[in-house]
Amino acid sequence: MLGIIRVLTHDDPNFVGEHGRLIEQQYGIASLSRCIADQPTGIFDAASEARAVPKIVALGRQLEQDGCKALFLSCAADPGLAALRQAVSIPVVSAGSAAASIAALLQRPVAVMGIGANAPAPFRNLLGEDILYARPQGVTNTTDLLTPEGREASLACADGLYRQGIEVIAFSCTGFSTIALAGAINRQLGKIAIDAVSAAGLFASQLAPN
Repeated sequence: MLGIIRVLTHDDPNFVGEHGRLIEQQYGIASLSRCIADQPTGIFDAASEARAVPKIVALGRQLEQDGCKALFLSCAADPGLAALRQAVSIPVVSAGSAAASIAALLQRPVAVMGIGANAPAPFRNLLGEDILYARPQGVTNTTDLLTPEGREASLACADGLYRQGIEVIAFSCTGFSTIALAGAINRQLGKIAIDAVSAAGLFASQLAPN
């Protein structure tokens, strides 16, 4: 069983479990998804990340106590990853480092697309401080992606990056997974994007036996 930590607070269990369903569809891994409390717009800057880290650590401990054999931190900024790994005795996979690792392995012209002002640390660490980064127009937090305007802006942002000669885009926000942007890019633009949830699922599939 894979324990999934969602960093966007939501009262709809279908929404909370969406990333778990994506991973189960792709890799056949059963999961238990829970979200941290009191962060309805998720993590989008340093202040929101600082508020989230203690909640992430506490939730990880609880999921381990509930029988999970591995954890997935479903946030591409990898918030509190080191602290979480110290707090539990089971493996922890995080969205940012998973997506950035796959992007680095491909060794193709790559850019990062997210919702913050800059590429999160895991991407800069693995792909270089000067990695090309873009944010969809009008998108400043995860909930913006859930609107028709947010989806349209995201696809347009990706198209602009590919037109600059980029061959691969690594997503630095798991909200792009929720709106299935990688599939839309493949269908409508004929290009490759690395979905952070799918990337983490690939690693988790080796760590979380059902």
